[in-house]
Amino acid sequence: MNKKFSVLIKNKITKFNKTILVENDKSISHRALLIASQCIGPSNLKGVLESEDVKNTIICLKKLGVKILKKNKKYIVYGNGLRSFRKPHKNLLYVGNSGTLARMLIALVATHPNLKVKVSGDNSLNKRDMKRIIEPLSKIGCTFYPRDKTTLPLTIEGTSMPLAQKHTETLGSAQVKSAILLAAINTHGITTVEEKKISRNHTENLLTAIKASIKVKKIKKNNLISLRGQENLSNFNLEIHGDPSSAAPFIVLTLLTAGSKLLIKNVNCNPTRIGFIKILKKMNANIRIKNLKKKSGEHVGNIFVKSGSLKPISCPKELVSSAIDEFPLLFIIASVIKGVCKFSGINELRHKESDRIKSIEIGLNQIGIKTKSTIDSLKIFGNPNIKIKKTLEVYPKNDHRIAVSYVILGLLLEGKIKIHNCETINTSFPGFLKLIRKVGGKFEVK
Repeated sequence: MNKKFSVLIKNKITKFNKTILVENDKSISHRALLIASQCIGPSNLKGVLESEDVKNTIICLKKLGVKILKKNKKYIVYGNGLRSFRKPHKNLLYVGNSGTLARMLIALVATHPNLKVKVSGDNSLNKRDMKRIIEPLSKIGCTFYPRDKTTLPLTIEGTSMPLAQKHTETLGSAQVKSAILLAAINTHGITTVEEKKISRNHTENLLTAIKASIKVKKIKKNNLISLRGQENLSNFNLEIHGDPSSAAPFIVLTLLTAGSKLLIKNVNCNPTRIGFIKILKKMNANIRIKNLKKKSGEHVGNIFVKSGSLKPISCPKELVSSAIDEFPLLFIIASVIKGVCKFSGINELRHKESDRIKSIEIGLNQIGIKTKSTIDSLKIFGNPNIKIKKTLEVYPKNDHRIAVSYVILGLLLEGKIKIHNCETINTSFPGFLKLIRKVGGKFEVK
């Protein structure tokens, strides 16, 4: 983690008309690096996000014996084929703050014979639930120590004979689904995943693009994914585009700053990632996606946003999984528009880097916004006239989404907000504050 710093915001942002690029997709960066490590030959990856989370992925893969070079802004991953990891130094791997890296890397390690590796994270990640991957990976023959522990640090003992199984994914977790699929590429036979709640499908898209033996079949509202494992994977070339989650805070700033317009170019617009935009359109947001094209199985386009009046919403449950990372920003919007917004089916937010429902609720309550919550829902009574009378001190607890969301709140309201622990933003969006300045936001770094 970089040196600790805080951000102090004293002034609302004024109207702007800008064109920007946001940093590239973190989810795809992780997956591309991990899958390339299991391919035969060099894969060329352009646009890998250079955030702390992704840098930890590169460090872990290098420790496992994967050669990775950076040349001309491209990362070249020299894959040695399936189950080719070597024992890391001292049999230790550190995954930092990244739940995605932890769960997907553990799945690959767990299906490598002769590996027994201890995986640990930072203080935040070490509190997060790993039972959701321990159960399906134990089912195929992997072993975890200590036996009854469900949080990191954990020691993973790889199995020499992983067994293809039928899995059911009910959480709407792309991390769990992807962990099963990455274990499956090293597992003989056909592994199936019945996806009860649809989640982001970058893993399936990339495996399809590189011609892995994967099939996705739609069954009513569910997906049935099947993958034939232990078939060699060929190296590939991939260009990674803008992260829709990184576009989201700037969409919010534009919508709620009168007279503003924004064009965000070359953003990944995968349908499983733009629930945030679909929800905003139901709130009367003026957002258009232009020049949509399909590249390496992913939809890429330009997002045009214009400010306007938003109306409150009862958020449809079916859009929750495709907007899961953007809910803190939706809560910020709900707090500063007229009316009552209701969000339900959002229990998964309590199992992220922090309890994101609680983290936002505490801050909103402190500035006078009324909220009501349950384990699975949040109701926000918006007040467009709210002002911060006393400096709001925010402690994001190593949760980058919370830090970003409060920066946006600070730029939308009169009064002062001080967000501590802002170095955590570098885990996913190191260029965030620089872009805030580009669109006219003013802040002090403390």
